[in-house]
Amino acid sequence: MVEFAALTYGLIASFVMATTHRNRREARGNPPLLMLLGWMLMAFSLTIGVGLLGYAGYSAATGTVIAL
Repeated sequence: MVEFAALTYGLIASFVMATTHRNRREARGNPPLLMLLGWMLMAFSLTIGVGLLGYAGYSAATGTVIAL
């Protein structure tokens, strides 16, 4: 299941980055839906990153390992 989520995230991120790069090269604006998708990917990445840092900090502070 994690592999499918990672593949889906990678495909969506690749699409967003390629499309915004093409739009910038052609001096066009990005559609609102593409901007929304980009912001959602950024928020998802930030949330996962902060959660993993919290998990690592808690694990290091208490010496226990929490099963995910």
